[in-house]
Amino acid sequence: MEDTYQYAWIIPFIPLSVPMLIGVGLLLFPTATKNLRRMWSFSSIFLLSIVMLFSVNISIQQINTSSIYQYVWAWTVNNDFSLEFGYLIDPLTSIMSILITTVGIMVLIYSDNYMSHDQGYLRFFAYMSFSNTSMLGLVTSSNLIQVYIFWELVGMCSYLLIGFWFTRLVAANACQKAFVTNRVGDFGLLLGILGLYWITGSFEFRDLFEIFNNLISNNEVHFFFVTLCAFLLFAGAVAKSAQFPLHVWLPDAMEGPTPISALIHAATMVAAGIFLVARLFPLFIVIPYIMNLISLISIITVLLGATLALAQKDIKRGLAYSTMSQLGYMMLALGMGSYRAALFHLITHAYSKALLFLGSGSIIHSMETVVGYSPDKSQNMVLMGGLTKHVPITKTSFLLGTLSLCGIPPLACFWSKDEILNDSWLYSPIFAIIACSTAGLTAFYMFRIYLLTFEGHLNAHFQNYSGKRGSLFYSISLWGKESPKKIQKNASLFTLLTMNNNARAAFFFKKTDGNGRKIRQPITHFGINNTLSYPQESDNTMLFPLLVLVLFTLFGGAVGIPFNQEGLDLDILSKWLTPSINLLHPNSTNSVDWYEFVTNAVFSVSIAYFGIFIAFLLYKPVYSSLKNLNLMNSFAKLGPKRSLWDKIINAIYGWSYHRGYIDVFYSTSLTKGLRGLAELTNFFDRRIIDGITNGVGVTSFFLGEGIKYIGGGRISSYLFFYICYVSVFLVMIHYH
Repeated sequence: MEDTYQYAWIIPFIPLSVPMLIGVGLLLFPTATKNLRRMWSFSSIFLLSIVMLFSVNISIQQINTSSIYQYVWAWTVNNDFSLEFGYLIDPLTSIMSILITTVGIMVLIYSDNYMSHDQGYLRFFAYMSFSNTSMLGLVTSSNLIQVYIFWELVGMCSYLLIGFWFTRLVAANACQKAFVTNRVGDFGLLLGILGLYWITGSFEFRDLFEIFNNLISNNEVHFFFVTLCAFLLFAGAVAKSAQFPLHVWLPDAMEGPTPISALIHAATMVAAGIFLVARLFPLFIVIPYIMNLISLISIITVLLGATLALAQKDIKRGLAYSTMSQLGYMMLALGMGSYRAALFHLITHAYSKALLFLGSGSIIHSMETVVGYSPDKSQNMVLMGGLTKHVPITKTSFLLGTLSLCGIPPLACFWSKDEILNDSWLYSPIFAIIACSTAGLTAFYMFRIYLLTFEGHLNAHFQNYSGKRGSLFYSISLWGKESPKKIQKNASLFTLLTMNNNARAAFFFKKTDGNGRKIRQPITHFGINNTLSYPQESDNTMLFPLLVLVLFTLFGGAVGIPFNQEGLDLDILSKWLTPSINLLHPNSTNSVDWYEFVTNAVFSVSIAYFGIFIAFLLYKPVYSSLKNLNLMNSFAKLGPKRSLWDKIINAIYGWSYHRGYIDVFYSTSLTKGLRGLAELTNFFDRRIIDGITNGVGVTSFFLGEGIKYIGGGRISSYLFFYICYVSVFLVMIHYH
């Protein structure tokens, strides 16, 4: 066992060889490297699989022995200052390592097919491998300096991945927004690290926690300064894990390829903030004000994320706000002191959300042949529906992920979310009511996504779609702003379809075959003739990760089922976390009253089913009757007070669809405000500062010009002016 721990330092560096070799290959042998590009995807998957096996082995040993291992070596030593680098293997490290590697492998396998058409295939796998390296380095770090280094590398990788399609303006803006927003939290994190070093004189976690707790217990440090440092540390987690008010980058991060969204939203970037708070939990738990602040910020995030997901039309953006809300649940558990529940939900949510994002990628991949290659069309749920019989495997896997996220037993997220809801009742009834209400909203908006995507009949919007097989259609405006008259000169109208009050026409070229017979060929988005048909199921290399993640979603909750009575102990997670739990709560036990557990479970599941029922009520029957599929029009048909409902639902819909107007507020107050301040500063600098300087120069110039005409070269004149000056000076001295 000791030998296994000694070689744990190689965990972050194994995936690093892929981007390094790709870079060297592109420099020295560019043609061969590009021609053998599939080899690099296999290498990425193989090396990350080695890391996964290594992490599983370490985790099994920790479960059996409840041990913690740390190894450090000196990097910089100067008088009293010593900086050491090393690695720490504890339950939190092993949990995060398994999470990163398992989700990462599934995403890499999926990406091999999903990105096969992309010219940036090699760059994609280089970025992905480097992102895995950065995240693995972060979770194995033994001190705050290492954490900050890898923290910044994770942020850099997210910048590169979100802006992978950097030629698209929206993707370029999205990665810049993510980068700038995270810089706010990262600057706070850096200040907090420096403040803690000033207080404790150490960056190492073990020494830092011990010294810090002794200083707090003996009142040897100013409590306000300690609280400020802890708040700055938490600010870094707020930005990375998209907590209010630094959450605005998360929905825009959907501009990257879908596999990137799955990795970022499941096991890497957003999980980094939860990891940081969990790692520094012994520090936060002795500062009640910070724990209360964490709970307050997280409960706002829980509710805000759920409400903003209600009216989204982009399937990935709806899932992004779902991630924001679920991260709020994890942070809420940490703020309440429920360390185990937070990590449990981190595990179950990661697999369920990875399944949902990869499932959405499979949907988008299928819809691209029907709706077009524009992301605005292929990701719009309003343009979907009736996909059940065409993509049955994707539909089943997406449904299971949806049920898990809704908290339906016995799927994975039920066990973890139910534990958080139970703990919230003990912490604060107000927070518990908000958390339980949000659980109902989660069930509503997740089934809204499912129903809009898979159920109903697409022929309510697209003629001939679910009718006779073999009918061709192409439901996108292919010619942008070109006039219909000009279009009809080159193409014949096949069908005119109406969706959301926008006319979308499908045109086909008239051509003749070799025998002189007229045929019709569809015009594709790229102007290439192509045969269009029904949406089809994705390839096996994309479906295999979905099926594996389905297994994790079905049985992943088994690791944390709190059954440890009557000589039967199935609570693997508590065994796993024993060293950390004993460190935080030495006398804690995890015994469960099963009657109370079942009672609470019935309550939480009932709330989830109520949200599902409302979603079915509003979205299931409306496919055949409504032209606009949105919450506002659905609600407007209910109740006698239609005008009042219209106002209420308009307000709710506007709040959700426009992201709570928070982006508008930031744009007005920060972007325009800073721009106005910059213009004012520029005016002050040019007109006032430069004006004074230039004014002195101009004044001196004119004085010199005027004085030069006074001097005529006569000594008598000079003596006259000199005597006048001396006389005035003497008079002033006399009267002074």
